[in-house]
Amino acid sequence: MCGVFGVYNSKTPAEDTFYGLYSLQHRGQEAAGIVVAGYDEKKNKTVYRQHKGMGLVAEVFKDPELFKKLPGHAAIGHNRYSTTGASKSTSNIQPFSLIYRSGNLAIAHNGNLTNSRALRKELTERGVIFQASSDTEIIPHLAALSKEKEPIHQIYEALRQVQGAFSLVILANDQLIAARDPYGVRPLALGKTIDPGTGEAIFYVASETCAFDILSVEYVRDIEPGEILLIDKLSTKTHKPVSLFLPPSKRKARCIFEYVYFARPDSLVFTHSVDKVRRNLGKNLARESMIKPANDNQHLIVVSVPDSSNTAALGFVRESNKICHPARFEHGLIRNHYVGRTFIQPGKESREIKVRSKYNIIRGVLQDRQIVVIDDSIVRGTTAKMLIKLIREADPKEIHLHISSAPITNPCFYGMDFPTKGQLLTYMFADTKDNEEEIEKIREYIGVDSLKYLSLQGMLNSAPRFENETQSYCTACFTGDYPIRTHDATTDKEEYDSGE
Repeated sequence: MCGVFGVYNSKTPAEDTFYGLYSLQHRGQEAAGIVVAGYDEKKNKTVYRQHKGMGLVAEVFKDPELFKKLPGHAAIGHNRYSTTGASKSTSNIQPFSLIYRSGNLAIAHNGNLTNSRALRKELTERGVIFQASSDTEIIPHLAALSKEKEPIHQIYEALRQVQGAFSLVILANDQLIAARDPYGVRPLALGKTIDPGTGEAIFYVASETCAFDILSVEYVRDIEPGEILLIDKLSTKTHKPVSLFLPPSKRKARCIFEYVYFARPDSLVFTHSVDKVRRNLGKNLARESMIKPANDNQHLIVVSVPDSSNTAALGFVRESNKICHPARFEHGLIRNHYVGRTFIQPGKESREIKVRSKYNIIRGVLQDRQIVVIDDSIVRGTTAKMLIKLIREADPKEIHLHISSAPITNPCFYGMDFPTKGQLLTYMFADTKDNEEEIEKIREYIGVDSLKYLSLQGMLNSAPRFENETQSYCTACFTGDYPIRTHDATTDKEEYDSGE
C-alpha cells in the first residue's frame, strides 16, 4: 500500500516531494526515496539526482543540505511498504531509476503485478539483468525493450503487458507520467497550482489528496482507471496534460480496504471523502449490532482503536443513539503517536511488541463499564488479542468487539500484506461447520464477550456508488472473488518480493 508522489514544473521539486511523502507516511514506513529531474547546463541535458534510505521520511531526509543537492523542475517520490519478503533490502527502495536508449527513466509504484513471475522469467531469458527483487523493476525493462521511439508510447506498450494493480508516477527524461491500471485498484489523484509569476501550471500527482493539502494544492480530479497521463512543458502552458488510455476492463475493482483502513480520513480517495465512508461503516455496524445497554439508566461506552477506527466509532455512536440504543464515545485507549502502524510492521514478533508500546488504557473510563470496542478489521489477530488483554486489565464488566468490515478470509495479491491464507486469523478456524461457529471460535481466541463483524452488504452499502458500473470495488479478501487473474501471483517470500 505504498505512497507515491510526483510534481512537475516546481522550483522546489525535492522539497515538495518531501512534504508530500511526509503526508503519505501512513502508507509505508520501511523506506523512502526521491528522484529529481533537472537540466544540467554543463552537460546540456536532463539529469537525474536521487536520495533514498531505510526508515521514515523525516529520518531519510533529516539533513536539510540534501535538498541543495537535488535541484530541478520535476520529481517523484515513494514510501515503501513491502508486501512479501526482502523488506530490509536496500536494492528494493524506490523510486528505481535507469539510463536506457531513450534517455533517463525513473519509476515509483503502488500495487502488485500478478503476472510478474512469468514476465521476469521471460525477461531474464532475453538477457535482462535485474538489480532488485521487486516486481516494479519489470515495467522499466519492458519499456526499454519497446520498439517505440517516444517514452510515453514505450510505457504504454509496457503496461499493456502487465496484469494486476498499479498506480505509477514516472519520470521520463523531462516529462512526468502518471498511470493507473484499468481496474482502478489503487488510488491516484491529480492536483494543480498556478505559478503567480509565470501563470504556468504546476502539476502534482499523489496516492491521496492529503498530500496536496500540506502544499496548498488544489485537487483537480482522479487519474482515471486505465489512464496514462503525460505532463510536459506544453501542459504547464495549456494547463491540460495529454492522456492515453489502456484497453478498458469489463468492471472496476477499487480496493474497498482503502476506505476501511489504509487511507487517511482527511483524504479524498476514489473521488470521495474517506471520513464520510468510515462514518457510514460505523452507522451500518450500529444498525446490525445486537448489543444494548444493560439497563435503562446506562449508556454503552464506545471506545475506538485509534486512529483508523475513530471515525467509524463516531458514526456508530450517532446511529446507536438514533435507534434508541444510548451510547457515548469515550477515549479509553491512548495511542503513542511516535510508534508506527502495527499492521505494516514486517514480522509477527515486531508487531506484538509494538502493540503494547503503541497503546495504553484509561482505567477510569473502562472500569466496571459495558464497553463496545470499535476496530476496522482483524487480519492476523495479534493486535486484537493483545488489545483485549490490555483492556481486561482495567476490569470492565463486558467487552464487545465490533469490526467495521467483514471477516478477511482470503489472501490479497494486489498490494496488502497477507498473501497466504495461513497468515489470516480466519484460517485457524476454517474447518468449522459454518460462519457462526467460526466467529464464535474467533471470539473465544480473542477473549471478548461478543464479536460482531459488519456484513459484506453493510460494507458495500457504506461505500459510494459509481454511475454505469455494475461492480465498482474489489472485495477479494472478503469473498475470494478476484477481479484480476492471480494464477501466476507468487506467495514465496524467500524467492521473490512481489510488489510494493
